[in-house]
Amino acid sequence: MATTLHCLSTLHLLPRTTHRPKTLNSLKPASKAQPPKIPELPSIPNALQLLKSSSLPLALTALPFLIDPQDAAAAGGQFGILEGRSFALIHPIVMGGLFVYTLYAGYLGWQWRRVRTIQSEINELKKQVKPTPVSPDGSTVVDSSSPPSATELEIRRLTEERKELVKGSYRDKHFDAGSVLLGFGVLESVFGGLNTYLRTGKLFPGPHLYAGAGITVLWAAAAALVPAMQKGNETARNLHIVLNGLNVLLFIWQIPTGFDIVLKVFEFTKWP
Repeated sequence: MATTLHCLSTLHLLPRTTHRPKTLNSLKPASKAQPPKIPELPSIPNALQLLKSSSLPLALTALPFLIDPQDAAAAGGQFGILEGRSFALIHPIVMGGLFVYTLYAGYLGWQWRRVRTIQSEINELKKQVKPTPVSPDGSTVVDSSSPPSATELEIRRLTEERKELVKGSYRDKHFDAGSVLLGFGVLESVFGGLNTYLRTGKLFPGPHLYAGAGITVLWAAAAALVPAMQKGNETARNLHIVLNGLNVLLFIWQIPTGFDIVLKVFEFTKWP
């Protein structure tokens, strides 16, 4: 009996613990971890600020990937000088120079073709000249009393003309001019479309755009024939001339529509 009382008194001295039922909140599963937030891309003005420290070609190349077509239509000066009149006039000025340069490149090409064809003319004329008498000892007998024939005079004239053409180095000049025309022409064609997109937020399908695309394609096609031309392929040479002739015609046809666009640039843009 004494032992029982001692145990009860010991239990009385132990700290009491409270057993509470689990609430509904404690029964809820642990909330899942929220996915990490994806950082937002910088706005267009901030992106343009980042591009200011880079070169102009890099900025022009990156702009189409930073521009929202819906926002570009209402840019309202958001792109700064890229929307201004200065940049808009670069395309017509450069293309006007390229048109003159195209005619110059064509002249050089024609002169180089003349160097090649004039020798064929000389060879054909030589076949019409009577053979020169030869003495028994093998030396040529020249009759100084008889004047040269018209054929012989033509051969002399063509020979002198060919010598002058060879001195002009038209082959190398034509190749260099074609390379410059191809490089700057394609670059300026892309730049013209990009500039229109920056100012208006879209391109305008029409004669000017179609002719410009055709000119660019003809430049590339004519240049692609050069390896075959260097191997003496006459078909490639003739096709090269035809393509460049079409290029000049498209260029001339494009001038009036380009002039109309220049007038609109002065109407809807401001300096710079």
